[in-house]
Amino acid sequence: MKLAFYIARRYLISKKSANIINLISGISVAGVTVGTIAFIVVLSVFNGIDSFIKTMLSNFDPDLKIEIAEGKSFTLNDADFQAVKNLEGVVSYKEVVEENALLMYDNRQKYVTVKGVEDDYGEFSGLDSDTILREGQFILTKEPHEFAVVGIGVAYDLSLGLSFRSPLKFIVPKKEQKSRINLENALNQDYLFPSGIFSLQQEIDDKYVIVPIEFARNLFELEGRLTSFELKLKPEADEEDIKLQVKNILGDQFVVQDRFEQHELIHKVTQSEKWIGFLILSFILVIASFNLLGSLTMIIIDKKDDIKILEGMGADKKLIKRIFLLEGWLISFSGALIGLLLGIALVWAQAEFGLLKLPGGGSFALSAYPVELQLIDVVATFLVVIAIGFLASWYPVRNLSQMDS
Repeated sequence: MKLAFYIARRYLISKKSANIINLISGISVAGVTVGTIAFIVVLSVFNGIDSFIKTMLSNFDPDLKIEIAEGKSFTLNDADFQAVKNLEGVVSYKEVVEENALLMYDNRQKYVTVKGVEDDYGEFSGLDSDTILREGQFILTKEPHEFAVVGIGVAYDLSLGLSFRSPLKFIVPKKEQKSRINLENALNQDYLFPSGIFSLQQEIDDKYVIVPIEFARNLFELEGRLTSFELKLKPEADEEDIKLQVKNILGDQFVVQDRFEQHELIHKVTQSEKWIGFLILSFILVIASFNLLGSLTMIIIDKKDDIKILEGMGADKKLIKRIFLLEGWLISFSGALIGLLLGIALVWAQAEFGLLKLPGGGSFALSAYPVELQLIDVVATFLVVIAIGFLASWYPVRNLSQMDS
């Protein structure tokens, strides 16, 4: 094995600067390197986008969300919520009323989701941070007035500005209203002035309006009731363990969701896109490996004289095949190693300096493409590149006896 490795290494790195084998090997290494860099960079971008979405949603979604399994609303007396509040690892909790309503502003209207929360919900969720609030402040109550905080998509659709003096008009059907002759009597209507505009994620920005919880209860006729109960956990808390404890306390009549389950479709889509991208890159690398196959074939043809000399010195076919198989492995390994190092360096540079900017000059929550390097991606990329390199090397070496004849 040492002799085969020594000869294969000499073929890969020849001392003759103009040696054709040196050029062929360099081209093959470059091909594997580019493919490996593409793997690392593309997968890191997918990771960055996924992490960014999770971070943005974490400012709107709680660590754990409790809802009634059947129906829309419940009271805290329907189960032992005090025991849930006292669980180790629970930092704080909030009551929420969330329902749909028609929102009108001047002569424009939009169907929105109204989320009624307590006054300190901005601090609880992080919605009051400067990176999320695009205009105004996160103020829901300032005696004697109440206010609404609006998603930027809703504000855009309604042409809403904080400096305008027209209020937002909320309209919902009254419950158990039998007579529809008088439309005014069939509807609940109320008004709020906007105090701020937030921007998180398009799905949220386009439909959510945050209002005081008592305003929402009055509007939707849910006095003393709530539609969900949100929990904020300590950073070091075991989320799965606390989730299981909450389920055991509340029983089957309540559903407990973590952040992944609250937006399961989004997370599944991003993960699916990542692995589809991984498969596409693998296929491209398989196509690129024909370069390695052709290069190794040319090396074998160029080294026919060396093969005859080795056979004359007593080398068997097994040793000769091992030499050229190791040559292919060395090309793959060198390309993979260089590609990994360069790919990691590019991802680090993008994360630190934002080399590739997003269009819009930072008007969005991000100014540059997000990236995140994960160890599993590095290991998977290395294994895939080596495996493809092995197969590409094995094929021409398998037919070495026919080529030699």
